Amino acid sequence: MARAVAGTPDAGKHAQILLQLDTAGRSEGPAPEYSTLGNLPDIPASHLPYTKPATQARLQRMTNRSSIRDIDALIEMMARLPGLGPRSARRAVLHLIRKRDMLLTPLADLMQTVADTARECGNCGNIGMAETCDICADPRRATGLICVVEDVADLWAMERSGTFKGRYHVLGGTLSALDQVGPEQLRIPKLVERVGTESVAEVILALNATVDGQTTAHYIADQLEGQVALTSLAQGVPIGGELDYLDDGTITAALNARKAL
Repeated sequence: MARAVAGTPDAGKHAQILLQLDTAGRSEGPAPEYSTLGNLPDIPASHLPYTKPATQARLQRMTNRSSIRDIDALIEMMARLPGLGPRSARRAVLHLIRKRDMLLTPLADLMQTVADTARECGNCGNIGMAETCDICADPRRATGLICVVEDVADLWAMERSGTFKGRYHVLGGTLSALDQVGPEQLRIPKLVERVGTESVAEVILALNATVDGQTTAHYIADQLEGQVALTSLAQGVPIGGELDYLDDGTITAALNARKAL
């Protein structure tokens, strides 16, 4: 029978786990899982001589499993990210560990900083490091134009083009009867408020060409009718696109939006 060294911290708990390990070593069944014994502290090496060799081997395997528990948890969290599965997450975590000083530590520091400081702009819904994002705080962006987008990813896509010089309004989604998303769940009331309080000359509806996106665009147009000029992004043949590869809806939209040369 295994016994713990008297007078050491957690001696009773150590004796409990070593006793169960010895019992499992004499049986044909698997060793008990460490989790079934509670959150027991690490067993000092001085206790191991009082256990059988088979028990020591089982204990060593359990210690090895518990030592990578945090890495497994990191892989599991990484696998929840968009575009990453369990296999990609394992490769990413392994690469980060191998590049600890170059990637892992700086990444951890940046993630902690962003977690502490990132917040939603109270005016437009963009993500920034202050109560008001850089775009809303820039007086040069007060051109009287507001571009309405579905989410922050669409805003960033518009910014990458470097073409639009006005301000944005992020709805946070689209109207959806199926998902029970109404105007109050979006930032549509805030948009109506901005049009009434800011010197807005034109609202550009840059919403996705989906059923929910177009439904949301029509609803916003009804809410702002007569208050401001309303426009939407052009739809049709993309630059570099070939007609043979376009769907019927895109070709129809391109024909309806044709213009003189």
